[in-house]
Amino acid sequence: MKNLFQAFRKPEKTGFITVVSGLPRSGTSMLMKMLEAGGMPPLTDNFRTADDDNPKGYYEFERVKKMPDGDISWVEDAPGKAVKVITALLEHLPPGFSYRILFLQRKMEEILASQHKMLVRSGKPTDKVSDEQLAEMYAKHLGKVKAWVNEQSNFSVLYLDYNGILADPQTQSIKINHFLDDILDPQKMASIVDPALYRQRK
Repeated sequence: MKNLFQAFRKPEKTGFITVVSGLPRSGTSMLMKMLEAGGMPPLTDNFRTADDDNPKGYYEFERVKKMPDGDISWVEDAPGKAVKVITALLEHLPPGFSYRILFLQRKMEEILASQHKMLVRSGKPTDKVSDEQLAEMYAKHLGKVKAWVNEQSNFSVLYLDYNGILADPQTQSIKINHFLDDILDPQKMASIVDPALYRQRK
C-alpha cells in the first residue's frame, strides 16, 4: 500500500525560475515590473516599499538575502515566477532547479551616479571608496560572476542592456519573451517602460 501511495502522489513542480539579476541600480526593478506586466507573477514580499529612488517599487524578496545563511526552501515555490537576485547572491541559488537568468547591464558611470544619489538621500557617507576604485571592483566582480554563470548547466542567461531597453522597449520585450519560451505579452511589457525614470544619463 505504501508503494501504491508513492506511485500516485502529486508530482513535483516543473518549469524554470526566472531570475532578474544585475548590479544594484542597474534597472532590475524596472525589468521585474515589465515581467509582471507581461503576465509573470513576481516573487516579492513588498517589505521594501517604493521611495524617491524607486518610485515604482523595488520588487524585492527579503529571503533572497538570507540564502548565504541557508534559507533556500522558498525556491521550491519559485518555478513559474520571477525573482530579483543581485549578482553577488547568484552563486547561492540551490542546484536542482532550472534557472533563466535575465542579466541586466548598464553604463558603469550611470550606476555609480545613481548609487551616489541614493547614498546622499539616505544620509550615508559617499566618500568611503572613490568612483574609480568602485568601478574597478565592480568590473572584476562581474567578470567572475559571468564566468561562473556560464559554467552552470542548469543556468541559461540572456544579457540585456538597460539603455537599450529604454531606447527600444518593444524589440527588447520580444527578445525577453522569446528567451522565456514566448509565455508573456511583450506589448504589455514594453508599455510600462517609463523614460522619465532615466535620471542618471551619461
